Amino acid sequence: SFLNLSIKIAVFGLESSIDRIKKYAHKRSDIEIIPFIYEHAKNSKDLVLKAMGSNVFLFTGPLPFLYAQEELKQVNIPAVYVQFDEFMVSTSFFRLKNELNQNIQRLSIDIMNEYHITEVLNELEIIDRNIYTYGYGKDQHFDIESIVDFHTQLWEEGKIDYVLTTIGEVEKSIREKGIPCSRMKIPSRNLERAIEEAKVNGQLKISQSSQIVVGFIKIKNFDSIVEEKGDFFGQELLLRLHQLLLNFGHNVFASIINNGSNHFYIFGTRGILDYVTNQFQDFPLIREIENELNVSINIGFGLGLTANQAEQHAKLALMQGKHSESSSCYIVNEHRKIIGPLGDRSKLVHSKLFKELTENVEFSNEAAARFIEFNQIRENAAFSAEVLADYYSVTKRSAERMIQKLLNHQMIKVAGEEKPYQQGRPRKLYQLILGDE
Repeated sequence: SFLNLSIKIAVFGLESSIDRIKKYAHKRSDIEIIPFIYEHAKNSKDLVLKAMGSNVFLFTGPLPFLYAQEELKQVNIPAVYVQFDEFMVSTSFFRLKNELNQNIQRLSIDIMNEYHITEVLNELEIIDRNIYTYGYGKDQHFDIESIVDFHTQLWEEGKIDYVLTTIGEVEKSIREKGIPCSRMKIPSRNLERAIEEAKVNGQLKISQSSQIVVGFIKIKNFDSIVEEKGDFFGQELLLRLHQLLLNFGHNVFASIINNGSNHFYIFGTRGILDYVTNQFQDFPLIREIENELNVSINIGFGLGLTANQAEQHAKLALMQGKHSESSSCYIVNEHRKIIGPLGDRSKLVHSKLFKELTENVEFSNEAAARFIEFNQIRENAAFSAEVLADYYSVTKRSAERMIQKLLNHQMIKVAGEEKPYQQGRPRKLYQLILGDE
């Protein structure tokens, strides 16, 4: 089962922090640590897109996590960070007093959430000690220099004797100014908890991909078509549909069953459905069937932890589209939430982006609509020529020509690169330049 799989954890941090995590994890067979080392926390955002093959991201502190927020929104991978909490604060106070012989007074401290400092001070009944706290988690635009300036100003005003920081770069800058300073050490317990949290999130991601999917497909108004054009035409229609579905099933490793009438079954997994429906936003199979057979179809997919649950949900999904004259596809997930109809393009063709793609870049209406869907589905995540080629079902060279057109008209930008395999050259990544719709 997925619980026995090794979870690939991409770890972002300084080399010293990653070494501590690797030391804890090296004897474990249930996790695999993939290190992404940086010298400055702000570089974490540049590493995110290079770690796309991982099941989960783990940041060795909240700071690199904060820097990578925008990039994390572009990927469909869970992310956690090592918590800086009351336990870390209290152990740091202990070291400060017993190892560094520094009184817990006239201090300035920075931390993600200043609440953790307040809680420890209240618990220890420490009041009126002139302790100043900077909570950088509240900053909308994070800046290392703002924290350094906070500590420096207090020192120059003669209000503090010592700086306690959670950030290595702040410690370095403060010490260069000749101000006594030390960095809080992350307790082993916090590292271990973060690793366990990352493992659980990775397992959840894999488990979602392992859910069972059942799909039902029917030609709409089939009886009326047979009445008008005859039984032979109807049977030929079903055979052609069956062949299209068999080709589809072969491509996505799904099973196709027909009971001899206008009722087809698809069996697969959630991971397959995520792929073929482009994250529940579209279902290209609908357009293929309409183009080939010139009929409307009704598709219902159900997700479940068991085949029976998935089948019941598929029946509910199929019922959602039975009153519509046009083709429709609905999904009922494991929580009985109805998703759909998929692939409604009515809003796309009125967008500013659609007009720019068709008028300036000279994309066809179909190609423009699909490119907008491609970016909406992936929440404008960076993409390679290979990913675009897969989406459009064209060669890599054709995708590269599309990319060059988009670059020439400044519709997309180079967003970095990825190296999906240890051997071979890295791939360029591109991203849509967002404007007002």
